[in-house]
Amino acid sequence: MTRAAFAIGICSIGLFAGSAMAQDVVSGDAGTLIEGVASKLFPAKPPYSPYAGRNFPTRPLFGDTHLHTSLSMDAGMTGTTVGPEDAYRFARGEEVVSSTGQPVKLSRPLDFAIVTDHSDNMGLAPDFFSGKPEILADPTARRWYEMVKGGQVGEAFSEMIVAFSAGDFPETMQYLPGTAAYRSTWQRIIKAAEAANDPGRFTALIGYEWTSLVDGNNLHRNVIYRDGTNRAGLVEPYTTEKPLGSPDPRDLWNWMANYEAKTGGDVLAIAHNGNVSNGLMFPIVEPTSGTEIDRDYSETRSRWEPLYETS
Repeated sequence: MTRAAFAIGICSIGLFAGSAMAQDVVSGDAGTLIEGVASKLFPAKPPYSPYAGRNFPTRPLFGDTHLHTSLSMDAGMTGTTVGPEDAYRFARGEEVVSSTGQPVKLSRPLDFAIVTDHSDNMGLAPDFFSGKPEILADPTARRWYEMVKGGQVGEAFSEMIVAFSAGDFPETMQYLPGTAAYRSTWQRIIKAAEAANDPGRFTALIGYEWTSLVDGNNLHRNVIYRDGTNRAGLVEPYTTEKPLGSPDPRDLWNWMANYEAKTGGDVLAIAHNGNVSNGLMFPIVEPTSGTEIDRDYSETRSRWEPLYETS
């Protein structure tokens, strides 16, 4: 039976079943329902279809918007060996080998994931651990390398964080936008996301973590693209190191606006770990300029940061 014939059959059944009511309607004014008939034809009951009138999403999706790999300094320097490729494989439900050498697998695959490695010194850790000669040319970098090889990983990493926060990081260890090492790392992250993305089954978004620290207070943001290689690959992540970057959120928002203007892309930021910002994630006075929060600040922030991370 064709779809048209099936529809006619359904209408015929309805006509015969309701012939008495139909007769009442026909006997009256064809343009006006007779009093009492409307309630018989259209009873005030909930619709039999559970989706009738429903205009909101009903399927929850589960994923991870903050995921570090060996390419981030904090993770890579403290033992993480898993790269973005295996991170996405793990999120998709595949079995991978963890940083401890054990096979691991999720009980339920995620619906989406975003590898958000730190913008600052992205890709440094694997090169440092491999003893890259260009890095070890600096005496301080070599001393840290020897400490790590000697089992003093925690001590070495603590010194690195202090040096980085104070702006005394060795030049050979500064992986910055515009350098070949940084560019290749960013391209690797994009490539891993593109390879893992499977529309309708699993969404791998491209992103990074903007790593702002103001007087030791966390102002980090996860920057997430709605775009693929053709746009996200045109620019490199925004860092906090001047003059290439800035720790000021306003400068990040300006960078995001420039990205969209330049590429025609779409990007947003999600504030991360505000619980260790000492209140500065939602300030009354801007932490970097000392000026009071005004309408322009609030509207600009809501434009680029429409969501907030909770856990």
